Amino acid sequence: MAFDGTWKVDRSENYDKFMEKMGINMVKRKLAAHDNLKLIITQEGNKFTVKESSTFRSIEIVFELGVAFTYSLADGTEVNGAWTLEGNKLIGIFKRLDNGNELNTTREISGSELVQTYVYEGVEAKRIFKKE
Repeated sequence: MAFDGTWKVDRSENYDKFMEKMGINMVKRKLAAHDNLKLIITQEGNKFTVKESSTFRSIEIVFELGVAFTYSLADGTEVNGAWTLEGNKLIGIFKRLDNGNELNTTREISGSELVQTYVYEGVEAKRIFKKE
C-alpha cells in the first residue's frame, strides 16, 4: 500500500511552536527536534502496524481503521482516538486524556515524501519523512 515502507524524518515545519502549545518544556523540545524518528509502516487491509524508533524510544503500534485506541506520545502525554482513511489520507482524531483537548494528525504521501501534519489548539506543524 502507499504508506508501506521505512520512513525517516527529513525536516519539520513549526514543530517547536506545536510542542510548546502541547505544553512540552524547552529542554524536551530541543531534544525532540533531533529525535531521528523513523517509522516502519505496514498495512494489511484495515490493519496498520507502525514501528516507531527514535533517539528516545522504540515502540510498535497496531491499529485498525475506525477503532479507538490509547497511545502515549514520546513525552508521556496519553491520547485516545482512531485513524480513518479518507482517499489517500490517514486522518487521526485524538483527545488528550489529561485535559480533553483534541489533537488531529494527518498522514499523506506527497510525491516521494510522507507528510505528517499535526494540529493542536490552532497550531499546525509538519514533519516530512523520506523513504529509505
